[in-house]
Amino acid sequence: MTIDAVLVILKVSGGLGLFLLGMKHLSEGLQAIAGNKLRKLVATATTNRFAGVCTGSFVTAIVQSSSIVTAMVVGFVSTNLMTLSQAINVIIGANIGTTATAWLIAIIPSAEKLGLGMIAVSAMAHLFAKRERIRTLGLTFLGLGFIFFGLYMMKSGMKPISKDEAVIGWFAIFQATSAWGLIKCITLCAVFTAVIQSSSATTAITMTLAGTGVIGFDTAAASVLGMNIGTTLTAWLASLGGTTEAKRAALAHTLFNIIGVALITPFFLPLIIPMMNGLFPSITKAVIDPANGSTSYPYVAAPMAYLHTGFNLLNTLLFIPFVNQFANLIRKLVPDAPVKEIPRLTILDDRVIATPVLALEQAAKEVTFMGESNIDLLDTYRKLLEGAIDEEMEQHIFHREDILDNIQREITDFLGHVMTGHLQQDIASRARVLLRVTDEFESISDEVASLLKMLLRMRRNKLDISDKGRAELLAVHDQITLFCKCIDDAINCDISEAPSHLIHIGSQSANIKALIQETRNTQMTRLETKSANAMKIVSCMDMLSAYTRIRENLLNIGETISGEKKS
Repeated sequence: MTIDAVLVILKVSGGLGLFLLGMKHLSEGLQAIAGNKLRKLVATATTNRFAGVCTGSFVTAIVQSSSIVTAMVVGFVSTNLMTLSQAINVIIGANIGTTATAWLIAIIPSAEKLGLGMIAVSAMAHLFAKRERIRTLGLTFLGLGFIFFGLYMMKSGMKPISKDEAVIGWFAIFQATSAWGLIKCITLCAVFTAVIQSSSATTAITMTLAGTGVIGFDTAAASVLGMNIGTTLTAWLASLGGTTEAKRAALAHTLFNIIGVALITPFFLPLIIPMMNGLFPSITKAVIDPANGSTSYPYVAAPMAYLHTGFNLLNTLLFIPFVNQFANLIRKLVPDAPVKEIPRLTILDDRVIATPVLALEQAAKEVTFMGESNIDLLDTYRKLLEGAIDEEMEQHIFHREDILDNIQREITDFLGHVMTGHLQQDIASRARVLLRVTDEFESISDEVASLLKMLLRMRRNKLDISDKGRAELLAVHDQITLFCKCIDDAINCDISEAPSHLIHIGSQSANIKALIQETRNTQMTRLETKSANAMKIVSCMDMLSAYTRIRENLLNIGETISGEKKS
């Protein structure tokens, strides 16, 4: 039998393209609908191991990609926002959540009709609806429509090859009917999943091949084991250039899946396949289409979904009691770096950037770190202003200021990539707020470093500040520090609660402005006396100017996060 190879390739590759595009739209729509709830859910991952597993499962089901979640977890571990044990819990859960794709494929009644119907209705809603929520729902169901119609296109393209002897002969090489065939099948699926970096796509292709009779159920079931190994490549890619903890998280993901596959493989042919055939006797039942005489196996999808979920659940139950011991093993396999590493914002790839809600959460954590660092800088500088002479504290301020400069550049670049995608209005608005706050925090660290340079210059020139003048500067400094802590508290609380923390920022800023002006006037009065040291007074005035700029930076942050100032 001859087949039109070009048409087959176009249908299969085109269907796969529609499927992947649908997954992307479905993920974006679900993220937008979940909104802040998804962000809050991520925070629960740190409470206990079961919360971590549930979080990994649910978030993966929402974003429709275990690759995104594992890359995100590697990023969290890199920045010390999550411990290795907590990361392992989430990764275990992600393996369960990724099976949602198999269930999505298994439950659809008619891929062609349902897909086209969804595309027709949801495209109109997404393009022409005035309300943003309706457009978001349209995007979500448009993704579902693409998924279903993509599956239909792949199935349609594979029907001709199901009767081609050459194609059947090639696939027979990888039939999982023997131990050697099982190993070859697992290896092939692992490599294929690693190359396309999507276990969902591998699931769709495998279920389509099984549904058209190109491969048997045993081979399709074996592919589940292979794709669980292949999908771990994503974590390794995300850990490149990362910290030791990031590499540990990537290794944990790989080892967890490899050990799970190794444990189940000896029981696969003698126990699991017979058990599935007994539970689902209709697996091998063929249905002949009277219109064209083609044969299909429509009852193979549900057993595959059960097997996919069952395997990952069993793997989870085996591992969950030993997470801490497993984490200790990983630490021994990947020892600490010889030089202490400084946690920093991971350079994230497109898989994480494609999840804006979670990407913004990681950026927000870094912004919080910048706020806390500025408070630390102000507290350290106060000790020096009081008269302490400590070279270590001086170097600490300059070093921390350099770190904040780097973090500001990384956040700006990261959020810039996030904002190039299709974002909902509230997500885009929060990204702009974070960009503005990042810039203001970096400016504050620059000003503290400038204050230190002024103080050191005065010391070199032997310009001693009088006790009264020092007390005046300390009073200004303390008010600035209190203002900074007030802003930091607002940033650390829930977005909806931030404005209530900033009700008095206007009056607080005005009081600081008045205090600075009063202190400035006092300095100008001293300048009129004959004994005054003009250089010392000018230096103090420069310090007051730096405090003025810090006050303005803090006021800008407060007005930005409270919505009074457009970011």
